[in-house]
Amino acid sequence: MFLGAAAIGWIVCLYGVFASWPAVTEALVDFGAHPISYDPMLEYWFRMFSGAFGLVGVWYGMLMIWPTKFAVAIPWFGALMLVEGVILLVYGIKLSLPPFPFYGDTLACFVVGGGILYFARAARE
Repeated sequence: MFLGAAAIGWIVCLYGVFASWPAVTEALVDFGAHPISYDPMLEYWFRMFSGAFGLVGVWYGMLMIWPTKFAVAIPWFGALMLVEGVILLVYGIKLSLPPFPFYGDTLACFVVGGGILYFARAARE
């Protein structure tokens, strides 16, 4: 269940690979960003990050589908979610971000990462 939540949470980033740039910037504004003027390098980086994050989601999906095959990797990916939660928490506070989406992203990383770590032993059985 936790691996599936992680997979969905990361795979959704693939939207950023395929959506039009106006749709991407509109979504970012809906999530609290200020209006973004077009910059080709910014679009390139955004597509790169979206692809990388989406592929991380594919990996979480593989861990979910074949947990015994990848049992050794599961605790590592639970820990990575916790580290990401710490990064979000530190920078969310440092940048004085509003609660949406900062709290939800941070909480999701802690809950999902903790759940993955808690149940990681079950994959070895």
